[in-house]
Amino acid sequence: MTSAVDPRYELPRDWPSTEAEAIAVQERTRGSVVVGGEVPAPGTGPGAVVGVDVAYDDERDLVAAAAVALDARGLDIVAEATAVGRVTFPYVPGLLAFREIPAVLDALGDLDRRLGRRPDLVVCDGYGLAHPRRFGLASHLGVLTGLPTIGVAKNLFGFRHADPGPRRGDWAPLLDGEEEVGRALRTRDGVKPLFVSVGHRVTITDACAYTLHLARDFRQPETTRRADALCRRALKAATL
Repeated sequence: MTSAVDPRYELPRDWPSTEAEAIAVQERTRGSVVVGGEVPAPGTGPGAVVGVDVAYDDERDLVAAAAVALDARGLDIVAEATAVGRVTFPYVPGLLAFREIPAVLDALGDLDRRLGRRPDLVVCDGYGLAHPRRFGLASHLGVLTGLPTIGVAKNLFGFRHADPGPRRGDWAPLLDGEEEVGRALRTRDGVKPLFVSVGHRVTITDACAYTLHLARDFRQPETTRRADALCRRALKAATL
C-alpha cells in the first residue's frame, strides 16, 4: 500500500497557470521568507544535505526532477528519488519555479520517505533572494516545505558584483542597486565564481560555508552535480 503524501510536499491547490497569477503569488508569498536560522555546521553531525535539479525535454513538454541526499560528512549518496511530469507553465524569466516546483516536490516527497527523516538543508540549482522579486526557486521551495534552502547558481541573473579574490573562499557582494542579495563565491582557485543566495531559514554566511563544503573537488556543489546527472538519466529513461 502506498503511503499518503506528506502535505508539506503537496502542490498548493491555487497553483497559478498564467504569468500574472504567478507574479501575484510571488508578491503575496515572499514576505514568508525567513532570513536566518540554525543549521548544523558543514561536515558535522549525521544529517543529510539534499540537492535538487531538473532537466527538460521541450519537444515532449516533459520535466524530470531529481533529489539526491548526501551524507553531511563524507558526501556519499544515502538516498535519491526522481519524478517526471508534464511542463504546465510557460517559460518566463523570473518565473521558472512554476515550471519546476511541481516535479521537485514529488521527488522531495519520495526522497523524504526513503530517508525516513527531513533533510538538514536543500541546495537548489538556482536563486533564492537573488531574484527580481526576492523569491526565486530556493525561497519558494523553502516556504512551501518549511525546509532550510539555499540557491547556488552557475550564471549571473541581472545583478552586479566586483570580482572576488582569486582564491577558493573569496567572495564579493551580489548587488541589486545598493542592496546585497547574495554573494559571488569562488569555489576553486582562479575559476569563475558561483552565485549564492539565501533561500529560506539560513544565513548567507552558512549558505556560503555549505557551498564550499559541498564543492570540495569541483566548481559546483556535489549536491548539484549528483542531482543534475540523476535528472538527466530519469529524463532519458522517460523518453526512450
